[in-house]
Amino acid sequence: MLTKKEINIVLEKIEDMFPDAECELVHDNPFELLIAVVLSAQCTDALVNKVTKELFKKYKTPEDYLNVPLEELQHDIRSIGLYRNKSKNIRKLCTTLIEEYGGVVPNTKQELENLAGVGRKTANVVASVAFGEPAIAVDTHVERVAKRLGICRWKDSVLEVEKTLMRKIPKEEWSNTHHRLIFFGRYHCKAKSPQCEICPLLDLCREGQKRMRKSSKV
Repeated sequence: MLTKKEINIVLEKIEDMFPDAECELVHDNPFELLIAVVLSAQCTDALVNKVTKELFKKYKTPEDYLNVPLEELQHDIRSIGLYRNKSKNIRKLCTTLIEEYGGVVPNTKQELENLAGVGRKTANVVASVAFGEPAIAVDTHVERVAKRLGICRWKDSVLEVEKTLMRKIPKEEWSNTHHRLIFFGRYHCKAKSPQCEICPLLDLCREGQKRMRKSSKV
């Protein structure tokens, strides 16, 4: 496991690599962000942005999603994985927004998690990006990077990874670190082909060193 000093070095180098990392889901307001994050489950941001480019022209309010048949909404997002289930959740969360929040997206994680299709990760993203609340949303990239680098343990659950990162990283850096870790995992420390040979963190990365030793024996 990395020491606090080593973690600080890691985060500084990742910041140098991706100083402008930010949410890549295209949106103009909290409601669009909420819909986009729900759609992004087990799906790439690039595909979601391709779909929402037209979707957000047609659906601008919670009422808009309820004023069309379910089948029409499913058709509009059919290129996204799990589109049938996501369509139902979107309609349910829109109903809740109208009935309980006056059609406005709530700004607390607890309230967001009460919405259909919104888990802890989604709530963290929306609270952080839309409302500026410090948060670390642990997606597949964040989890992979945190475990490969030795910030967290391999056996840690997603919740344990989140709590460990929150404990080891200053609160004011949570949101920025979240985006930088995503970029690092998405564009550099990839799941199948991490760029260990050119990684500035190789001297601190247990997984990278292991992979390099294996490749040298081939």
